[in-house]
Amino acid sequence: MKNVITNTFLILVLTCSYMIRAQIPTSEKQYLLEFNKSTVGDQWQNKWDVKADPSTWYGVEIEDGHVTALKLYRNNLTGAIPEGISVLSHLQTLNLAFNVIEGNLPEDMFQLEKLTTMRLEMNKLKGNLPQDCSKMTQLEELSMFNNLLQGTIPSGIGELSNLKTLNLSSNYLEGSLPKSIEKLGKLERLELFGNKLAGTIEVDLGRLVNLKELILSYNQFEGDLPNGMATLSNLEFVQLQGNDFRSLNSLLRMQSSKLAVFDSDDEFLNMKFGSTDASRTRIVDTKYEDVKRN
Repeated sequence: MKNVITNTFLILVLTCSYMIRAQIPTSEKQYLLEFNKSTVGDQWQNKWDVKADPSTWYGVEIEDGHVTALKLYRNNLTGAIPEGISVLSHLQTLNLAFNVIEGNLPEDMFQLEKLTTMRLEMNKLKGNLPQDCSKMTQLEELSMFNNLLQGTIPSGIGELSNLKTLNLSSNYLEGSLPKSIEKLGKLERLELFGNKLAGTIEVDLGRLVNLKELILSYNQFEGDLPNGMATLSNLEFVQLQGNDFRSLNSLLRMQSSKLAVFDSDDEFLNMKFGSTDASRTRIVDTKYEDVKRN
């Protein structure tokens, strides 16, 4: 009898503990409901029962009474992301990739101080990127390729001190490459394929010592490539073709032994560093991670 009472007590304690952790502030729940409505939740592939507890909603993760993740990768979201997302102040992962979301990015999206992953690729988002990045110092992955974004890359992008992946390929971004990018010492992937970026690259690429992938192809860059790039020993993928570079001679001294793909408009360098195996060439990011990474 004593064991039965003890076990029952433990079950009650665990149940109560779970319920306390699962409960979220009214403001967070209200935003999720607005998000569901704004992105036409009735047509989602995995729908929410909005009358049920938010802890049961697909793609919503809750820890210590707050929403920490919103993972709705490839879930047939349409419409727009509503303003006010900063109310999810404990959000660490936002993955809305491979949907059909339209409209501008919420003005307060870059105020999510605990966010480590923001994946919005393969949507129809438009407008400009927020210029103030100073609060998102925990962000490690910013992926927005294949959207309709315009304007410039934020001059303060270098404030994202923990950033490892920056992928803004296949948009309509213009202007120069912000010099502050050279402050991103942890950056491993810089992918800006297929925009309208232009001018001479003033960034000291040699400071990006962890860089593995540099994809700048099909923009309007000009002038000489910075000398520092030749010192990057971890490079695996380099694509520079489709620009107006005056000279790539600084790369003649490049010693990276890890290069798998090298593409440029300089045939000598292509033969020196590149591969003739077309299957190994990647012009745009085709590593479309499946739902396991959401």
